[in-house]
Amino acid sequence: MNLALFDLDNTLLPIDSDYEWGQFLSKLGAVDAQAHAARNAAFFEQYQNGTLDPIEYLEFAFGTLARFPRSQLDAWHAQFMHEVIQPVIHPAALELVNKHQSNGDLVAIITATNRFVTGPIAEAFGVPHLIAAEPEISPSGDITGRLVGTPPFGAGKVINTKIWLASLGKQLPDFSHSFFYSDSQNDIPLLSVVSNPVATNPNARLLAHAKEHGWPTLHLFND
Repeated sequence: MNLALFDLDNTLLPIDSDYEWGQFLSKLGAVDAQAHAARNAAFFEQYQNGTLDPIEYLEFAFGTLARFPRSQLDAWHAQFMHEVIQPVIHPAALELVNKHQSNGDLVAIITATNRFVTGPIAEAFGVPHLIAAEPEISPSGDITGRLVGTPPFGAGKVINTKIWLASLGKQLPDFSHSFFYSDSQNDIPLLSVVSNPVATNPNARLLAHAKEHGWPTLHLFND
């Protein structure tokens, strides 16, 4: 059996779902549009530059979610899926995921974006295994604003992958081939420990690293 791991934002999706969720809340008027958009944009720039503090960002993201009852969040997310996510799910991305599933591979999405935002997106791709930033959930089902566990960002993706595999009674060497598809230099730690790293829609920093190390590149949205 092979293992196939996928980053989500700008890898399987041609957008950043976390950033777009913040923009969506601003457009709804659920948050102060100007202040939230400015903070959201600043964090997005830090992510692109590789300087993001994931805990600081997740405290911001979860703090926003904690202001609303889960029923309201779920209704907004259904609208978000319909208006923002579904229109940009590309056939080439679905085909890549389906190819690995058809081969009998163990498939998972691993993302620094939180589970609330990404859970329904993973379902849309037909992927049952999702490794994401975990918000604490209250007994009533609401998001408390606190983070659970290690953020799956940078080296945290390696930690979370190993924890997830261990929960299945497995580890990376158990697989004949382990694939990881990602667009960002932030994911070099996990790309470096799988047997088959694939720089997918790579940004400039990851493209340079991939060329230096002989990693294959894949452009899902314009090949």
